[in-house]
Order: sequence, then C-alpha cells, then structure tokens
Amino acid sequence: MHIQSPCVVALTWRLEDAQGQLIDELAQPVEFFYGGVDLLEQVEAAVLDQTVGFEASLHLEPEQAFGDYEAGLVFFEERSVFPGGIEVGMQFEGVPAGAVTPDMPADVVYTVTEVYPTHVVLDGNHPLAGLALRLHLRVQDVRTATADEIEAGSVGQPAFSVLNAMPPGPHLH
Repeated sequence: MHIQSPCVVALTWRLEDAQGQLIDELAQPVEFFYGGVDLLEQVEAAVLDQTVGFEASLHLEPEQAFGDYEAGLVFFEERSVFPGGIEVGMQFEGVPAGAVTPDMPADVVYTVTEVYPTHVVLDGNHPLAGLALRLHLRVQDVRTATADEIEAGSVGQPAFSVLNAMPPGPHLH
C-alpha cells in the first residue's frame, strides 16, 4: 500500500539536533495518521507515495519543525500562585490559576524553567523551538485508516505535538 491521505503509517526514527546529539529514538514502530495532525508537514511530504521499507534523512529548520524561539513567551509569575512542590521541568497547560501576568496566551503549555523564592519563570516555547533538527525515519507499515481515525484526523495523541508537553530529552512520544 502506498502512503496517501488518509492512511496510518508506522514509523521508526532517530531525531538529533544539528550537532548530532540524540533527542529521541523510536526503535519500535509507532503509528501516525497521515493527512491529519500527527506528523510535521516535511515528514508527510517525504513519505507521500512511499511504501514499507522507505527510509529518508531530513534536515528540518526551526520553521519546518517547532518554530523559532520567542522571548515573548517567557513569563515571570508570583511564586505564591504555585503549589509548594513546584520544580523545574513541571508543566502547565494554559495560564496557571491565579496568574496575574497580562497577555499570557491561554493555549500554550508552559514549562517551569526556574524557581525562585518570590517568582517562577515559565517558558511557553516548544522545548525544541529554535533548533534545527535531523530526522532519519523508516516506514515500517502502512494501513487503511479507520473511520474514527479519519474523523479525528489522528490515531491518538500526536507524537510531534506531545513535545509541546515534554522537556527536551530522549523521549519524543
């Protein structure tokens, strides 16, 4: 079966930064909905019309992956807004309850990057924002998408989008 929208493709990959540092590796195949929200546009373009066994090495500039780093998405919030066990690396979807910083976007996952006695630093950038990436992928399987997958435009939780809720490290999915 050739990869066409809509279908489900199972991939393995190795994701590195531009210097070759490993960011993530999928050794076991993971399924993605092709033609929805599960894959980056460049990945979809690379695998279009391909079949099982296809391999590709992609270089992704920040604008092709997770965007440029935006200093305007870094906020300082009062420490009193957060629970006692607040730690670097914790994440909050949307504006934390009680936050008073004006103009904090509500549709962002914020990562705690620093904790001080009086305030907490929140970063709304994707953990891989601003990074050029190298992705070597292999198509392990292709199948017809189910009606539910087509309706959702996804096989579940998109792996690339999950990075929005994870600190950098060897875990993309």
